[in-house]
Amino acid sequence: MGYEMSVDTGLIRNFVIAGHSGGGKTSLCDLMLFKSGAVNRLGKVDEESSVSDYTSDEKEKKSSIFATPLNCEWIKNHLYFMDTPGYGEFVGETISSFNASGNTLIVINGVNGLEVGSARAKNLAKRLKLPRFIFVNKLDCDNTDFSSVLSQLQDVYGSNVIVPMTMPVGEGAGFEKVIHILRSKDIPAEMEKEVSQYREQLLDIVAESDEKLMERYLSGEDLSEEEISAGLHDAVHSGSIVPVFAGSVEKDIGVEELMNGIVNLFEPPMSHGKLVLKDDKEIDVYDDGDGLALVFKSVQDPFVGQMTCIRVLSGRFKSDSEVYNLSTGSKERIGSLLLIDGKEQIPIDEVGPGAICAVTKLKDTHIGNTICTSSSGPELHLIDFPEPVMAYAIEAMKKGEEEKVAQGIGRLVECDPTLHFDRHQETGETILSGMGELHIRSSLKKLKDLYKVEVSLSTPKIPYRETITANGEGHFRHKKQSGGHGQFAEVHLRIEPNLGGFEIVNEIVGGSIPKNFIPAVEKGLVEAIESGPLAGCSVENLKVSVYDGKFHAVDSSEMAFKIAARSALHEAMENSKPILLEPIVNVKVTVPGEYMGDVTGGLNHKRGRILGMTMEDGLDVVEADVPLSEMTHFATELRSFTHGRGIFEMSHSRYEAVPPNIANKVISNFKKE
Repeated sequence: MGYEMSVDTGLIRNFVIAGHSGGGKTSLCDLMLFKSGAVNRLGKVDEESSVSDYTSDEKEKKSSIFATPLNCEWIKNHLYFMDTPGYGEFVGETISSFNASGNTLIVINGVNGLEVGSARAKNLAKRLKLPRFIFVNKLDCDNTDFSSVLSQLQDVYGSNVIVPMTMPVGEGAGFEKVIHILRSKDIPAEMEKEVSQYREQLLDIVAESDEKLMERYLSGEDLSEEEISAGLHDAVHSGSIVPVFAGSVEKDIGVEELMNGIVNLFEPPMSHGKLVLKDDKEIDVYDDGDGLALVFKSVQDPFVGQMTCIRVLSGRFKSDSEVYNLSTGSKERIGSLLLIDGKEQIPIDEVGPGAICAVTKLKDTHIGNTICTSSSGPELHLIDFPEPVMAYAIEAMKKGEEEKVAQGIGRLVECDPTLHFDRHQETGETILSGMGELHIRSSLKKLKDLYKVEVSLSTPKIPYRETITANGEGHFRHKKQSGGHGQFAEVHLRIEPNLGGFEIVNEIVGGSIPKNFIPAVEKGLVEAIESGPLAGCSVENLKVSVYDGKFHAVDSSEMAFKIAARSALHEAMENSKPILLEPIVNVKVTVPGEYMGDVTGGLNHKRGRILGMTMEDGLDVVEADVPLSEMTHFATELRSFTHGRGIFEMSHSRYEAVPPNIANKVISNFKKE
C-alpha cells in the first residue's frame, strides 16, 4: 500500500521545464527539489549526483537525454514538473512532456539569449495553448546582459507580451540579487525609472482584466495584492503576457521568486475548465468521478519492468484497480501508482487532476493512448511527433540473433515514438531511423544494456525508381521443350509514360491470348515492375497495352504467360529511353543568423534547391528541396558546424530524374553487384 495523498486540486501546479541545451534546466530542477525539502542534498550535474539526470548515459554526457518526472511541495502547493532534454535529437521526450503539462517554464541562457531549443519550446507551448514563464538563467556569468536578452525577446514576441517580473541588480560576478517589479521596495536609484515603467505596465494589464478594477485604478485607488495576483493570473492564462524572471541557479539568486511566481500565477488543473477531445469537442474538467488520463511516456525499469507514465486530466485513479484503454478498446488492471522523482518511486493510493505519476502492469497501453476508469469515457487528442531525419540499415552482429534484435528494438520503439523500425519494401533492408546520430546510437546502447544484443550500422540504400520518357514496344516468345508437356507463350505489348501511375490495358482481340491467361499476363507485368532494367529498382508511371500474342493448346500455361509478359515489358522499357528517379525531400533548417551562410552553402553543395528564407522567433529559417541521397549525414553535419544550435525537419516531397553522371554511377554499381 502507498501513502494517501489528499491535496486540494487548487493547490496543484503542473508544468514542463524546457529550453535549449546548456541553459541550466536540470540544475534548476535540482535546486527546486532541494529548496523545497524534497531532497536533503543538492544534486549536481557535474558531480553526477543530479536527481533528474540519473541514467548512466546522462551522467556520462552530463546532459539530459530523457524527460524526467519530478515533484515537490512549495508554500503548501504540490508541484508536478518535467525536466526535458534541450538537445534537438531528443525532441520526442520534450513533445510528450508538453502534452502532459498545464504550464510552461522556458529557461534561457543569459549569455546566448534566445536559441533554437527555446524557440521550439515557445512554439510548442503556443500550439498547445499553455501559459508561459521565461527564466533567464546564468546572469552571474561573464558577458551576460539581461537588458539585451529582454530586448531580444520583446523584439521577437512583442514588448506588450514580454514583461519582466524580476530584474537583476548587478551583472556577471557582481550579480547579487533580484528585485520584484511589484513587491520590492529597496530599488537602486539607477533602476527606479525602468522598474516604475514595468510596474505601471503590469498594473495596466491587471486593471484591463476587469472594468470595475479599471475604474478604481484610473481614479487613483491602490489595488490589493489579491486583485493584482488574480489579474496577472488571468493575463498569464490567456497568453496576453509572458512574465520574465531573472536569476542564477549556480548562486541561488532569483529562484525563490520564480517558485513563488509558479505558485501564484501558473494555472491549477481545474482552472482550464475544458478538455479538448480527439474529435475537437470539449468537456468539463472535474475533480471527482471517472479518472481520465493521457499516457505520455513509457519506461523499461530494470526492477519493476514496464512503467507507464500518465498525466491525470480529470477525475481520480486508484492503485490496484481496473482501467479501460479507450484508444485500443482493451481492459487492463493498474498495479501500483508511483510518484516519481528521478529514479525514486513512492507508492501512493490515489491521484487526481494535475498529477503526473507512473503506473505498473499495463500490458497493452502505449504512448498517446487515453485511459479511463469508465469504458464510455472520451478519447483525448493524439500526440503529434515529428518524422525521423536520419536512418541506418542495421543487421544483428551475431547470426541467429535477428529475432532478439527485432524484439529489443520493438520495445525501444514502444518507449520512443520518434524512433522508427521497419523493413523497407523497395530496398529489402531493415531500417532504424531517428532524429539524429546521437539519438540512434543512444538507443542502440540501451539495446545492448537491456537486451544484450548488438547490431552493425551501414548507410541505407536509396530507394531509386525507374520510369520511361518515350513510347516503345516489346515482344517475347517463351518456348521450352523438355520431354512431356513443353512451355509456350508469346506476348506483344506497347508502353508509354503515364503520370497517373501504373496502368494495364487489355487490347487483345480475336483470342490471340485466351481470356483465362490474361490474369497471368497481368501478374507477370506487376512482378516485372518490381525490378527495372537499369538498376533493379521499382518502375512507376507506366501504361502497358497488351495487344497481341500466341498460345499453344497443350503447352501454354499461366507460368509461361507470366514469364513472357515479364520479359516483353523489360524489352519494351529498354526501347523507351528509361531513366532513373531519386527521392527528393523537403528540408526546413532553423539556425541562428551567423550560421545561415554555412547552411545555404551546404545545401547548394548537396544539389539542393533553395525555396525561400524567412525569420521565425528571431532565428533564420531556410527551406529547400534536396535529394535524399545527399541528406544521409546532414544531422551530424548541422550539429557540427552550428555547435548544436541548429535543428531541421525533413519530409518526402516527390521523385525527380537523377542527373546522368550520378545515374551512371548508380547503374554501374548495380551491375557490378
